[in-house]
Amino acid sequence: MNSSPTALSSQLRRLKQIQLRLLAELEDTGTLGLAAARIGVAQPAASRLLAEMEEMLGLSLHERQGRGLQLTPAGKALALRAARIEIELADAARELAEAATGRAGVVRVGSVTGPALSLVMPTLIALQRSFPEFRAEVTVATSAALCDSLREGRLDFALARLDPGETQLEAVVIAGEPLSLVVRRGHPLLVRPRISVEDLLGYDWVMGDDETLLTQTVIARLSELGVPLPQRRISTSSFLFTLALLNQTDAIAPLATPVVDSFAGNPSVPFVSLPIDLGLTVAPFSLVTRTGARLTPAAQRLIDAMRGG
Repeated sequence: MNSSPTALSSQLRRLKQIQLRLLAELEDTGTLGLAAARIGVAQPAASRLLAEMEEMLGLSLHERQGRGLQLTPAGKALALRAARIEIELADAARELAEAATGRAGVVRVGSVTGPALSLVMPTLIALQRSFPEFRAEVTVATSAALCDSLREGRLDFALARLDPGETQLEAVVIAGEPLSLVVRRGHPLLVRPRISVEDLLGYDWVMGDDETLLTQTVIARLSELGVPLPQRRISTSSFLFTLALLNQTDAIAPLATPVVDSFAGNPSVPFVSLPIDLGLTVAPFSLVTRTGARLTPAAQRLIDAMRGG
C-alpha cells in the first residue's frame, strides 16, 4: 500500500475513535487484554480492531513479545497522537459544556508547593469573589508527577519545572524562587545578635533526598560557600511533615521564600525565617501546558488572572 503522507492521511481519517483509544491503551498497558478491558470490549474484538487498523494503513503497528506485545515505532507514533486526540476531545466536551450552560467548568491546575501558596491560592480566592461559580481542583506535587499528570490529560496546566528535551509539553518561565531558612518560634538561634553559617550547622536540617531540586540547590550553594553539609536525620519532601518537625524540634528547613512570606507577620503561626541570607535560589518555575493544546476558557481565565491580565 502507498505509504506516502497524502495516502496515509486519507487512511487515518477512516480510523474509528475506538481504534485510536485501543492503540493509546496498548501503549500504556502493553497487554491486549487489559487494553481491551479499559475500552470496554472483549479481547477478540480488540484483536480485530487492531488487525483492521494495520490492514487499513498497510503498516505493522505491533509485535508479539512473550505474553504481551510491543508497539512498533509506527504504532508508538500513532498511539501518542491517539492519546492526544482523546485528551483534546475531553477538553472539547468541557468547553462545550461551559458554552452551553454559561457556567465556568472545573479547572484542574497543578503546582509545586511555592507557587501553589504564593500564586495559585491568592488568585483563586480573588477569582471566586468575582465569580462565585468558578471552581478549581488543585494538585500540589513534584514537577515530575505534575508533568506526568499533564501528559495524561489529568491537569489543564501546571506551575512546575520542565526537563530539557521535553516534546509533549511546553513551558513559559514565570519566576525564580528564592529560599529562606525556617525555624520554630523560640528557636535558640533567634536570640543571637548575629547568626553565622557555622551556627546553622549545629542543627539538623529538614530536606528531601539528594534527588530533589531544593536539596540539590542547598548542597550546591553550601559547597560554593565552602562549608560542610548539615546533618539530615530525617529526610522528607512533604511540606506538612516538614512543618510538624519544625514545630517539635530545633531543626532548620529551607523553604520557598514566597511560602514563608505567606505566613510572615502572623503571630499565630509558629514558624519564622532566620535573619540570614545564604543566597539560596531554586531554578525558575514555569507555566507548563501540553504542546499545541487549547485551554478551556475557565483555565485561560485562571492563567490570565495569575499573570495579572
